[in-house]
Amino acid sequence: MRILVLGGTSEASKLARLLSEARGISATLSFAGRTKAIIVPPIPYRIGGFGGVDGLTSYLTAGRVNLLVDATHPFAEQISRHAAIAAERAKIPLVVLSRPPWVRTEDDNWIDAASMGDAALAPGRAPQRVFLTVGRLPIEAFAKAPQHFYLIRTIEPPEYPLPLPNYQIILERGPFAVKAEETLLRDKAIDVLVTKNSGGEAAFAKIFAARQLRIPVIMVARPGAAAAALHDPLDAIEVILRHQAALRGV
Repeated sequence: MRILVLGGTSEASKLARLLSEARGISATLSFAGRTKAIIVPPIPYRIGGFGGVDGLTSYLTAGRVNLLVDATHPFAEQISRHAAIAAERAKIPLVVLSRPPWVRTEDDNWIDAASMGDAALAPGRAPQRVFLTVGRLPIEAFAKAPQHFYLIRTIEPPEYPLPLPNYQIILERGPFAVKAEETLLRDKAIDVLVTKNSGGEAAFAKIFAARQLRIPVIMVARPGAAAAALHDPLDAIEVILRHQAALRGV
């Protein structure tokens, strides 16, 4: 059974380990290539795009792929849309693996933002010290609020000069400890945290730290999620094994 996993997330990495131990399965993990320092998986992998829906469909059909797994980031809306269309065109099953979103508690002070543009305006006009944890690509949206100081954490540095007059970049890869996040928020005198509702445990420490320190969090809503998404790699491997059994006619 041939499987293509669209990955780049911790869930995709966990699923890759499970697939590497499964018999009768040949799986490939595909990275988008936005992060250069990838964690090498225990299965064959590729890096780069496919050339849109048509390219992905051609890859699936030419490679005689039997099942497609969308385990991309919850905010990777375009590739998820392409995956659904390509799987339908190639007439193969699609398994969606996506971590559940974080849920607000009564101790959280969240400011909901429907988009990154809304998030940029949410801190208000008065200068604030903003901890920005939204990745590299959306940073330009915050140029409309140049009065703030931005502490920006990314895995890799931006490939272009940032359109912000006052900022500091921290290059780090999670997961992060709660105590370390609390220390960072205190030491940098952060007034507000901006993040995407990516969900998962690896990035939750900052949310918990902000809760403990009563720092408001501007939470950017994720795009519409697939209704039939699985949240646990163990559930995904069970579904895959059922498809494998059906393919064999068992």
